[in-house]
Parts: sequence; C-alpha cells; structure tokens
Amino acid sequence: MLELAGIVILGIIAQWVAWKFKIPAILPLILIGLFVGPLSTLISNDGTKWLEPVWNGEEGLFPGEKLFNFVSLAISIILFEGGLTLKKEEVLNVGPAIGKLITIGSLVTFIGGGISAHYIFNLNWAISFLFSALIIVTGPTVIGPILRNIPLKKDVSAVLKWEGILIDPIGALVAVLVFEFISVGQGYEYTKDALIEFGKIVIIGVSIGFTSAYALYYSIKFKIIPHYLLNVVVLASVLAVFVLSDLFAHESGLLAVVIMGMVLGNRKVNELKEILYFKESLSILLISILFILLAANINMEDMLLLYRWETALLFAIVVFVLRPIGVFLSTANSGLKLNEKLFISWVGPRGIVAAGIASLFGLKLMMIGEPGAEYITPLVFMIVMGTVLLNATTARLFAKIVGVFLKSSDGIIIIGASNFSRLIASYLKKNNRRVVLIDNNEDHINKAKLLGLEAIEGNIYSDELLEDVELNDIGYLLALTGGVALNEYAIEKFTPIFGTKGAFRVVSADEMKEGGLKPSKNLFTHKDDFLNLSEIVRDFPLINEVVVNSQDHYKKILEEIDKEPQAIPLFLKDNNEEIHIISSLDTSFKIEKGNILIYVGKTFI
Repeated sequence: MLELAGIVILGIIAQWVAWKFKIPAILPLILIGLFVGPLSTLISNDGTKWLEPVWNGEEGLFPGEKLFNFVSLAISIILFEGGLTLKKEEVLNVGPAIGKLITIGSLVTFIGGGISAHYIFNLNWAISFLFSALIIVTGPTVIGPILRNIPLKKDVSAVLKWEGILIDPIGALVAVLVFEFISVGQGYEYTKDALIEFGKIVIIGVSIGFTSAYALYYSIKFKIIPHYLLNVVVLASVLAVFVLSDLFAHESGLLAVVIMGMVLGNRKVNELKEILYFKESLSILLISILFILLAANINMEDMLLLYRWETALLFAIVVFVLRPIGVFLSTANSGLKLNEKLFISWVGPRGIVAAGIASLFGLKLMMIGEPGAEYITPLVFMIVMGTVLLNATTARLFAKIVGVFLKSSDGIIIIGASNFSRLIASYLKKNNRRVVLIDNNEDHINKAKLLGLEAIEGNIYSDELLEDVELNDIGYLLALTGGVALNEYAIEKFTPIFGTKGAFRVVSADEMKEGGLKPSKNLFTHKDDFLNLSEIVRDFPLINEVVVNSQDHYKKILEEIDKEPQAIPLFLKDNNEEIHIISSLDTSFKIEKGNILIYVGKTFI
C-alpha cells in the first residue's frame, strides 16, 4: 500500500515541479522512476529496488502480466485522448510547411532512424523500424513548456506547436501499425499469411473504432447517457472497445481506440470539451503513475546496454542529422528564413506518447521472445530524455544565437471581439501590427475571421490562453468587454504574461461618474465606457488620421477631440510607423513633426 500511495504522491509532486519550473513533466517523472528503481539498487543495503513494479517472488506490485495489462489500458486511454484532439479542419488548414513536416519529416526520421539503429546496434530490421516509428512523435506536452518563455515570431512557434499536436496521434498510429506487423510476423514469418493477418488487424481495428465512435456519438446526441454519467461512460467505452477489438484480432485494440478518438473528435459534440477536460485530468494521473512505474521497471543491466559509444552516435544522428534534413526538406520554398529553419531543426523533443508506447511494445515483444526487444525501451527513453534535456536547457540560448529571439513583444491581444474591437483590430492589422481577438461569443469570433482577423474562441477564466505558445510575441493587453469584472480579471490575470509593455481596459460607468482612474490604468478615455464606445462605432464606424506638427498641436487636437462626444483618441503613429496606444488624457508622448494622431468616430478635424 505504501508503494502505491507513494507512486501517486511522487507523480503529482513531479507534475507540480514541472509546472513550477516550466519544464516538460516527463523529465521529473522519469528521473524519479529511475531513482526509486534501478539507481536505488546502488545505494540500498540489499541491492534491491526501492520500487519493484513486477512481482519477483518476494516483492513487487504487479504479479505476472498484470503490469503489462495496466500499461496497455493506460496507454489506450492516453491515445484515445490524443485522437480526440486531431481535428480534420486543423489538418486541412495548417500551412504546407507543417503538412510536409508531419509527412516528409516523419518519413525521413522513420527511414533514417531505422537504418541507423540496424547498423549501429545490429538490431533486426523489424525492431529497428519499430524504434524509428516510436521516435517520430514530438508531443505538445513537451513542446509547450519549452517554448512558453521564448518570444518567437508566430510562424516559428506555430510550426512547432502544430507539428506536436498533429504528429502525436499520427505517429502513435504509425507505431501501432509497425508493431502489429512485427507481431503477425512472429507466427507467419512475414509471408503472404502475415500480410493477410496484418490486414485483418487493420480492418477490425478501424471498423470497431468507427462503429464505436458513432455509437457513442449518437448516445450522447440523443441524451441516452445522463450528463452526470457522461465521462465515466466514455471511459468505460474506451476500455470496452480496446478489449473487444483485441478479442477479435489480437493487438488491434490500440488502433481501435485511436480511430475512435479521431472520429468522435471530428463530430459536433457539444460535450466534447467536457469529455476532453476529464480525459486530460485522467491522463495526467495515469501518466504520473505510468512513467514512474515504467522507469522503475528498467534494470541496471538495461541501462548498461546504453553505456557505450554507439548510443551517443545514434542520438547524434537522430537529433543533429535526421531532424535538420527533415525540416529543411519540409520547409523548402515555405517563406521561413534560414535562421528560423535552424531553430525548428534544433527543437524536436520526443514526448510521453513515444516513451509510453515504447515501454508497452518492449514488454510485449520481450514476452514473445523477439530478438533485440530489450533495446526498445532503453533506446527510446534515451532519445526522449536526451532531446527533452537538450531543448529545455538550450532552446532559449539557441534562439538568441540564430536570431529568432524577439527582442520586443509588440503584438496586441484584445479581450472581446465586439464591433469596436474589430474596427480597431482591422486598422492595426493594416498597419502591420499583430492583433489577436479573444471572445467566448462564437458569432463575434466568426465575424472577426470573416474580416481576416486572427481570433480565438476561448474563456479567459481557463488557463488555455496561458499555454498557447503562438501568443509569445504579445506585449500589449486591451480589455474591451462590456463586463466590468471581466475586464478587471483579465488585467489582473494576463498582465504579467501579455501586458508586459502595457495593459489597458475600458472604464466602467461608475468610474466615469467618479472622474476615472489614473491615466495609466485607463484605455483611451475617462469619459466613455463600453456602451458609449459601441454607440460611437455604430454611428460613425470610421478610423480618422490627423497629422501632428508639434507638442502643442498634439495637445490642442486632444482637447478638441475631448470636447466632441462622438470621437475618441486611439493611437499615435510616429515617423517610424510605430503605433502607440493613447491612454486616457496621457499627453506625455514626445511629439515630432509628421506624427499622426488616430481617432475613431465623427470626422470633424
């Protein structure tokens, strides 16, 4: 009982440490597992592990094949969640560079990694290509923490973000198919019968996955499942599909749950976000338990297999040869600059799915006596640990060296996508300023997108925005909603992340009566709240520009605008085309002849 409780406690502590220090969770999880597992034999009095996952006759948590069964079920849930996140429209909408990266780039890693493993470690072709299939996957759970504190251009962060999101389930699917091909080869020696058996596994896995996804979809749509049972029914369905598919065709269960997740994730299910939240929480718990167990299950003999020059050579080829080749082939004629391609080549950490499936397949293949199977888990763990450590410690420095590190974060995030927000966002975009609109109103978001604006449907009370690496170049925050409490919350929560160069909000009706707050805390005007702003834009949806000749001229224009109830000052454009936000009654700008004052509303100057 102490061991079981200890695994859960240590796992959650590792997750907290990862969050606190902004590192991928897999790193502390595997280190803890290795410490209480194989490394503990070096310091224990009797030379045994502090945590022995498999019962050895005297101690251990899982007798017989029970560890293998637990790992199988846990991985099925994790892969189902990964399948849920793969959206058809996201695959179709990503740029050609990302599409090539998850196809051409993956193919380069698959072929090059397989050939390298075969000749360096003298592994058979089947094990070599299973290894290379497993290291295709770069996951969002490791990319996110590494990039979160590196200000990058959106193009660069978007490529890495979407590669991780899309390659996660696709890479898992490739690894599952390779493993299944190896499995059928055990009984059929890769003959015609083996191909038939392989086809049977694929057909049954895909068929049961599709059928189960639609059955679950219609059960949810027609309210057959009560809301309070929804999450546990989905969990039970995943486990049932995994076991059922495996009964019809051995080793088809993982394929079935990945397909089930992909199909369900691309249906219009209102409750999908709720299901995802539950699955994410469950996956965090399972991952925390799983990787401590799997790392602890490695023996010192397995670790010593890697204590040789061949390991370093394989790692160097995968990271410093295959990754750059894949990136440069995939991003040819993409518009990305050389330094951006170099940075993308440098950042390619392997993640949780790769390590989890490697452990599962390693266990399975060792049980059936596949030669070289003992190398799978240690080799993949080596690639995972090595790439995560390398990127976590050097990505920021490398970004500065190659010149992709943004020295100034000038992007603007606007909370609220109303008419007023869309109008000023359109103006800013035309003036080459990156603007992102955030709103939980789907209609507002759709209208913004029709204008060609970058808009995200999201809830500011969740932490999703904080995790989005595509917003790393944001330095200004404007809270422009009709909710006073919402604006104040947005300023309080997001200023340290998105408002480092300036955070502003609309004044409330009460503050208008009281004369407004300090100028630095107001947005544009102390005389107009959200209602007034909306009415002005409704009646006069115009952005006006006035050339300013001097400091006195600038102050005079502001005074004239202040007297006009149908106009509000917005921005000041300097002679370098730089746009500055005008806070309420702030006349501290150093004005040069030729500067332009921008205001919204009635044209009267």
